[in-house]
Amino acid sequence: MKMRKDNRNPFQAMALMSAILSQLVGSILIGIFGGRWLDKQWETEPLFLIIGLFIGLAAGIYTMSVSIRHFFSGD
Repeated sequence: MKMRKDNRNPFQAMALMSAILSQLVGSILIGIFGGRWLDKQWETEPLFLIIGLFIGLAAGIYTMSVSIRHFFSGD
């Protein structure tokens, strides 16, 4: 059985890492700022900030896993 060499370019790995970073940070920031905005609207100071942080973190982890799966599937 012949071993197959992985022909991935190092620039593809850097692109994956930058995509992961931007997706993770972007979703967390959207969750934080959305939570702060809701807190100011309803005067519930840290409640929606914390909820938005966790929702943003969960969304970032989900998109990160989708990106990694797509990268390693070869599509």
